[in-house]
Amino acid sequence: MTKKLTRSSIDKSISGVCGGIAAYFNLSSLFVRLLFLFFIPFNLIIYMILANVMPASPTSLYQK
Repeated sequence: MTKKLTRSSIDKSISGVCGGIAAYFNLSSLFVRLLFLFFIPFNLIIYMILANVMPASPTSLYQK
């Protein structure tokens, strides 16, 4: 089974991009958010593009 990069529907602060990246690479979402925070000017543009391009993860009836 292949993993797909999707926005997280469970672990999200704004649109779920950092939570989706963290789940894909099996990292802490806090770590990914801190990486985006440290490189603000360039990553703000990337974040906005990813928020519009990445598909949302399928929602489940059993969300936490």
